[in-house]
Amino acid sequence: MAADEYPAMSVAGGRRSGRRMLSWVLALALLAVIGFVVFRDVGAPAPPAVTTVTGVIGSEKLAFFADPRVKDVFTANGLDVRVDPAGSRQIATTVDLDAYDFAFPSSSPAADKLLAAHPAARTYAPFSSPMAVATFAPIVELLTQAGVVAPGTQTFDMRRYLELTSGSTRWDQLPGNTAFPARKNVLLSTTAPCQSNSAAMYLGIASYVANKESVVGDTAAAGAVLPAVSPLFRDQGYLPPSTEVLFEDYLSAGMGRVPMALVYEAQYVAEALSPDPALPQGATLLYPSPTIFSRHTLVPLKPAGDRIGELLTTNPELITLAAQHGFRTPDPRAFSDAVTARGLLQPPTLVDVVEPPSYDNLEGMLTSLGCPA
Repeated sequence: MAADEYPAMSVAGGRRSGRRMLSWVLALALLAVIGFVVFRDVGAPAPPAVTTVTGVIGSEKLAFFADPRVKDVFTANGLDVRVDPAGSRQIATTVDLDAYDFAFPSSSPAADKLLAAHPAARTYAPFSSPMAVATFAPIVELLTQAGVVAPGTQTFDMRRYLELTSGSTRWDQLPGNTAFPARKNVLLSTTAPCQSNSAAMYLGIASYVANKESVVGDTAAAGAVLPAVSPLFRDQGYLPPSTEVLFEDYLSAGMGRVPMALVYEAQYVAEALSPDPALPQGATLLYPSPTIFSRHTLVPLKPAGDRIGELLTTNPELITLAAQHGFRTPDPRAFSDAVTARGLLQPPTLVDVVEPPSYDNLEGMLTSLGCPA
């Protein structure tokens, strides 16, 4: 054998040895990675089991429950919350509640009606919203001249307003009106009282004023105020079924169609707090005097519903998000902080606040307005 063959054989053997060593290194590295992954997965806490919870809610809360941040908080607590919207009166009277874990109407009278049929250990009121008037700067000037708005304030005098409506006063009949000479009655745009809680709260405010500054407490009082309150709805013509639809009309159609709309303060504030507000030029907010706070009251129908109520009232993230959606929370700082963070003026402290009629008395007036029992 030639001497120069040995070096060649030695090099080949070295290459084979090097490849074996590399294979061992790679195998050990792979085992290390697998071990790390197994150890990590074994050591990490298992994700919480997710429970689906269903609810029926007032439509004005739909944006809150649809917020991905709200969904994330519920998911972190092992809950997949699914909701269907409905009018508060419908929730209390016609919605089949057997399929739901909780009901979340927009008023305490509706919640009281629910409790009569579905007793619960407790209810939850995680947020509220006063009724308000979404309008425009030129309309505010006209209403100020007519004595409905106190100069330099956001106060909408319901007593003076009812005086105007009692005479079927038109916009073009207001003295000095060149800004909005419309040939239609001076009327707040509302929703349909047979379907929507905001219209029912408006009925509560108007009936209080018409009943000599007293909450309607019996059938006789309800009948006595009917002539004053009935035209407030009848003379509007078509009435949208929800405040969500009404507020969208205010935002998109403007002053010509909706010079002033009765909405929840939360709707207007939520729009102002949004990243890209769609409030029309000259948009402004007034507060009826007196007004009513719509207390959004959650009624648990099944044990899972209690969990939702507890989280909405105690979870700091959900409380902050509710404020960012324009709702006033039991801790006023959350609402104040949300408004301040956007550089907006703080809404006024409301003192002329009345309670709505009981469910039965409110229902009696709605029936007199033509709503099916």
